[in-house]
Amino acid sequence: MKDRIYVCHTYYHVYVTCLKELTLPKSMQGGATLVLSTMSNDFGNLKERAQNSGLFEEVLMFEEKEEHFFPELQKYHMDYGNLIANLFSRIRYTKLYGKLQEPYVPVDFKKYKDIYVFCDSDPIGYYLNYKRIKYHAVEDGLDCICYYDTARYDNRGHFKLKAFLARRNLIFIQNGYSKYCVDMEVNNTAILKYPCSKYIEQPREVLVRRLTQADKNVILRVFLEDMEGLLDQLATGEHHEKKVLVLTEPLCSPDVRERLFRDLVEQYGKDALVLIKPHPRDVLDYEKIFPQHIVLDGKFPMEILNFIEGLEFEKVVSVYTVPDSIHFAKEKIFLGDDFMDQYEKPEEHRFNEQIY
Repeated sequence: MKDRIYVCHTYYHVYVTCLKELTLPKSMQGGATLVLSTMSNDFGNLKERAQNSGLFEEVLMFEEKEEHFFPELQKYHMDYGNLIANLFSRIRYTKLYGKLQEPYVPVDFKKYKDIYVFCDSDPIGYYLNYKRIKYHAVEDGLDCICYYDTARYDNRGHFKLKAFLARRNLIFIQNGYSKYCVDMEVNNTAILKYPCSKYIEQPREVLVRRLTQADKNVILRVFLEDMEGLLDQLATGEHHEKKVLVLTEPLCSPDVRERLFRDLVEQYGKDALVLIKPHPRDVLDYEKIFPQHIVLDGKFPMEILNFIEGLEFEKVVSVYTVPDSIHFAKEKIFLGDDFMDQYEKPEEHRFNEQIY
């Protein structure tokens, strides 16, 4: 029986995995398996860098398949206009979705003592519940449930009934409500409106504070392919003594998104060196949109900039990316729902307000 395996869908997930592994006793490090899902991210050559880090025994790629890959699932989304009929349809959907994922799973999860899954709302959650395999869920993004409780939003209307069925593995609900989810790590339980008995608090900052400089260097080598090039970008250019970092996100439609980030750069980037860090899933060509500014590589989590000694930004600006874990900026600006109201209808982003 092997000890630990992590299923990651984003660079941030891998970052948290590295934190968790590096803060274990030295005798326990180096034996875990890292699984990188290709469903929503291009991890480039991160697999090789992670394998060479010494943190993992093996690194595997997972060709996880989204729902639209299986056309036979579409009929189960039909609304029969009847709660009971819809629930029976969802029961069949839950089992079939997990079963269809099986040929693409690259590892026998039953051989591991502890399975950690980031974002179990993705197909891996359905698969593990279909196979009746216990796992630990981990918060998808920093404090993300506070701003978008996907379990409650996706199952609004008769939530208690649906949660009852999920606890018996008849249907699947993510984020701590499924029968085979042992517990779910979240950064801060105090800020969550809706408690869940399986939430356990694991503050990210506690893990970071345990790191040695050698540990931080390991993380930098995992995520930065061109450290010297990044340092050169950060240290040169007009107004480099006043740096402003803008974090993009795959928000709204591409044309509206372009307008949104043009407005942000204009508002916060005056007389400053503007650096734009694209979200890994944001496909807009920011180098073309902002040829006069520096566009960083999007394929690393922003938190690792904390580990570059002496780095300091005047401001970091984000819409929904929670900047609380950033220590390299004098001012952190989180815009949120009120800002987004200017660019799209409130019901398209005020998800928690629609929970009932």
